[in-house]
Amino acid sequence: MKANFDERLSQLTKQAEDYLQTCFVYPDEPQQRLFEAMRYSLLAGGKRLRMILCMEFCRICGGDAEKAMPFAAAVEMVHTYSLIHDDLPCMDNDDYRRGKLTNHKVYGEALACLAGDALLTAAFTALAASKLPPARIVQAVGILSECAGELGMVGGQVLDMDAEHRELTRQEVLEIQTRKTGRLISAACCLGVTAAGGKTKQIESAAQYANLLGLAFQIQDDILDVVGDDKKLGKATGMDGNKNTFVRLYGLEECHKMVDTYTRQAVDALCAFGEEADFLRRLAKRLARRDR
Repeated sequence: MKANFDERLSQLTKQAEDYLQTCFVYPDEPQQRLFEAMRYSLLAGGKRLRMILCMEFCRICGGDAEKAMPFAAAVEMVHTYSLIHDDLPCMDNDDYRRGKLTNHKVYGEALACLAGDALLTAAFTALAASKLPPARIVQAVGILSECAGELGMVGGQVLDMDAEHRELTRQEVLEIQTRKTGRLISAACCLGVTAAGGKTKQIESAAQYANLLGLAFQIQDDILDVVGDDKKLGKATGMDGNKNTFVRLYGLEECHKMVDTYTRQAVDALCAFGEEADFLRRLAKRLARRDR
């Protein structure tokens, strides 16, 4: 069973990587340095979690996962742009991401900003260029724009910055993380259902799974910032010591319990999909035990 899961995970990761390799290759355009900067961060590795979630939700809802690739790539582009901007001196001022120099350290702050801007814009180009029915594309644009924008990820980042100099309540931390991390994970899952032409109840179940998975994912991230290995993580640890993290609020022991609880609830949220969702259940459990 473990071998089957690992094999499926490797297959989906390779599909995602192969598709991303085809992005932003425009040999006849003069702005090659922009494409280079975009691809530098987009192809820097990572789990490709959001793409995998999008493809897999499409499959279990009866769709063709290959046709969902533009939707999956769009979420990855938005995620990558957010990381480029997060790493800038005006935000987190990080030097390394996934074991490589951050984008602005290689290309300078101005081009890093523009590479992020271009990736965000290109995400919607990818949605529009999809071969799926127009109604699904329109729905996808609504999902991704809401999850990525002022009501979602960007809103969460603003709340996070506003809270840097005061201690937050549990509710305030949840409000930040459900937006900053959770909403793009939700977008990935819901876009997968949308690509397959899934029902409203399936989108609701996918969103519930995503929200719980996103919380478990963020808490595990906070744990790894304290106890993780720099080399495995590909970035410096201990960077969030003065931030309003779950670990600062609850301590390591309670955070481990919270990861287990949210993961269990995420698994339960998949009951509507039956045995077809077994991979997604096991993925949630694997992420809860990750060390990078």
